Amino acid sequence: MADMALSVGVNMEAFSQAISGIQALRSSVSRVFDSLKDGMRNQETLEGREKLFITEFQDNLQAVNRDLNELERLSGLVGRPSESHPLHNSGLLSLDPVQDKTPLYSQLLQAYKWSNKLQYHAGLASSLLNQQSLKRSANQMGASAKRRPKVQPSTLLPPPQYVDDVISRIGRLFPDLTIELFRPNGTSAVLLVTLGKVLKAVVVMRSLFIDRTIVRGFNEDVYSEDGKLDIWTKSQYQVFQKVTDHATTALLHYQLPQMPDVVVRSFMTWLRSYMKLFLSPCQRCGHFLQDGLPPTWRDFRTLEAFHDTCRM
Repeated sequence: MADMALSVGVNMEAFSQAISGIQALRSSVSRVFDSLKDGMRNQETLEGREKLFITEFQDNLQAVNRDLNELERLSGLVGRPSESHPLHNSGLLSLDPVQDKTPLYSQLLQAYKWSNKLQYHAGLASSLLNQQSLKRSANQMGASAKRRPKVQPSTLLPPPQYVDDVISRIGRLFPDLTIELFRPNGTSAVLLVTLGKVLKAVVVMRSLFIDRTIVRGFNEDVYSEDGKLDIWTKSQYQVFQKVTDHATTALLHYQLPQMPDVVVRSFMTWLRSYMKLFLSPCQRCGHFLQDGLPPTWRDFRTLEAFHDTCRM
């Protein structure tokens, strides 16, 4: 049916007449076969039957020839469908007998033309804007190169000295945090952060990006049997398991790849809010304990304490 879809290049009046011509041709062909089927009848003599049969047969053949010529003439008037709008099955909408009430086909053609024009002009605008952006970049580089401030290293692998300097500055910024830096596997750093006498956090880093964090109680052992930092074993206390889960969520929240040092400082600021883990009440319900646990959630913006269910 998709091949029968019509477009604006079709003469609908001639097309309707052509359909009527096809019906007339089929009727005349049927009469030919009916006359052959009936044979010679209704005459007493054999000669009369033969003459009548030949006369009717000739008339029917002439009718077939006449209808066929008329159909060929109308087929030339119908015209060929326009191929500029390959609308496939949507072209069948033009066969709607009440186009005045449902002009879907004409509206669809207009929308198709409008879409082509929009795509063409959008391509021209994109090429012009790309050229203008390159010109502006070149002008700005020449005009403001001297005033541009010195940027910090933003590569994925800054030198270890830069990482050490960032960690030492954070340690000086938060004197109640004790940060020990280890490099057990080459240049990647592992931090052991001790927050007062509340907790210890093992922070695994890839260069200056925090990869994962494990929080344990202050009295829990953070070293494995071979004397290295244990970066895999979870805390045996449920409260610090909750804090570990929240720390993982905080790592996903504090994401700024262009300035990883700011991310580390923001995360340490958030972790420092657990200094009063067992002393701060929930800001929502006002209770210290809920299901035997203190408020383990800290808001990322205000650093206020909430129970895990009260923050929802």
